[in-house]
Amino acid sequence: MNMLFANAPRRTGALAVGLALALLAGCATVANPDPRDPWEGYNRSMTRFNDAVDGAVIKPVATAYKEVLPQPVRTGVGNFFGNLSDAWSFVNNVLQAKPEGALHSFWRVVINTTIGLGGVLDPATEMRLDRHREDFGQTLGHWGVGAGPYFVLPLLGPSTLRDSVALPVDFYGQPLGHVNDVSVRNSLIGLQAIDTRARLLEAGELLDSAALDPYTFKRDAYLQKRRNDVHDGNPPSDEERYDLEEGAAPEGAPK
Repeated sequence: MNMLFANAPRRTGALAVGLALALLAGCATVANPDPRDPWEGYNRSMTRFNDAVDGAVIKPVATAYKEVLPQPVRTGVGNFFGNLSDAWSFVNNVLQAKPEGALHSFWRVVINTTIGLGGVLDPATEMRLDRHREDFGQTLGHWGVGAGPYFVLPLLGPSTLRDSVALPVDFYGQPLGHVNDVSVRNSLIGLQAIDTRARLLEAGELLDSAALDPYTFKRDAYLQKRRNDVHDGNPPSDEERYDLEEGAAPEGAPK
């Protein structure tokens, strides 16, 4: 691990140059961009930059994390951060007037924080209290705020204009956002990011080998997932579709 960070300053400088080049390259426009992705030139450039950061720093650290820590420890780490996210999900379930989701989230936090030793264990799942993940972007979408254009954020990755605007609220609402000790807060946020990345190692390798255009695949998958998240897996069939040619009808629609 020490060897991994020994060249951090050199890597940081190289990544800064890469970010500048990505921003310059992002000024180029795409001839016929997807209507959902009008900033495709910038988004592709930022995706390349994020992939470079991931390959140089994040993925090696996540790989080492997965190899060094045994599975039960990693499960406990994931449970701990999942318990923190349940607290913010409770708030957003309330804001969306979803009583079942709010009750499940509330009791998940109570049970996992007490019986589950601060969230390291997950007895709430064994009690069939389902996790109802909700964030402020989903809350805005629930009340009719459109997703807006697809937008790739530096380091954070795929997003939309709506979800990007909601990010500061999500950060403030999460329990980690209220940890006063900056070094502790940053360490926990870093650990959460590495734990999440470690869980996606196999999926990332599969994506790189299977997708002809990983950028398009990731964009479409993200937009579809967020659409399903906002509508709890049942998006309305009459919602505006940007992935159809003008005048075409959705599959299964009456002709």
